[in-house]
Amino acid sequence: MLVLASSSPRRQELLRNAGFEFTVQPANIPEELQEGERPNAFAERLAREKAQTVFQKRPNDTILGADTIVNVEGEILGKPRDNADAQRMLKLLSGRTHQVTTGVCLIGAGFCDARSETTSVQMIPFSAKEIASYVATGECLDKAGAYPIQGFASRWISRIEGDYFNVVGLPVSLVYRMLREHGAV
Repeated sequence: MLVLASSSPRRQELLRNAGFEFTVQPANIPEELQEGERPNAFAERLAREKAQTVFQKRPNDTILGADTIVNVEGEILGKPRDNADAQRMLKLLSGRTHQVTTGVCLIGAGFCDARSETTSVQMIPFSAKEIASYVATGECLDKAGAYPIQGFASRWISRIEGDYFNVVGLPVSLVYRMLREHGAV
């Protein structure tokens, strides 16, 4: 049985849309950056810790952990703490290109495989008034970088290079390849 170690409705929807059968058991671990940790290493470590936490409870299943972060000019952005933090993040992203990295970890009997996918996202400049109006919608609060690519913020995205689904929260093709390599599909 495939178990998703995340309560993210977006990840669940992506897996369902790709035809995967799975169950959900969130890991609920602290998501804190360690000093000197690179973006890919950070995302992969969090995905691994989520998967390991659930695997301890379900050692007969295949566990999928995932975590998405945003990196803009060397600053790693996770989920905003509050509206003020969301506004700060969006000001950083306005008119810039940033990278969205999702770490993925698959754990099963005899294997622990952690990898990541990175996609570049270019945003047009937007005003402080637009940011305040957007933050007031509440859409930004539980998303890395304070926006979902498929929501209201899509109007600010002028270009992406890489996997769109990675920006949504799960690089589906990478997950499928990993599951196939480990005989889990």
